[in-house]
Amino acid sequence: MFSHFMKPTVLILCTGNSCRSHIAEGFLRAAAGDFVNVQSAGSHPAGCVHPLAIQVLAEVGTDIAGHRSKHLK
Repeated sequence: MFSHFMKPTVLILCTGNSCRSHIAEGFLRAAAGDFVNVQSAGSHPAGCVHPLAIQVLAEVGTDIAGHRSKHLK
């Protein structure tokens, strides 16, 4: 039906891209499903995703263990 439909992309941007943006990305992906492409990035990436961010989302059933800290470029 929507074979030519392009999914919109939502970029969650922050400074370190290590905690809050990954939590937001995880929640939005879980809520939006396949309707949007969700990404997160930072202006000065920390180089890792904070273990507590991974733990918090695991507690509500969302796995972000494979996420990595990314630069906005």
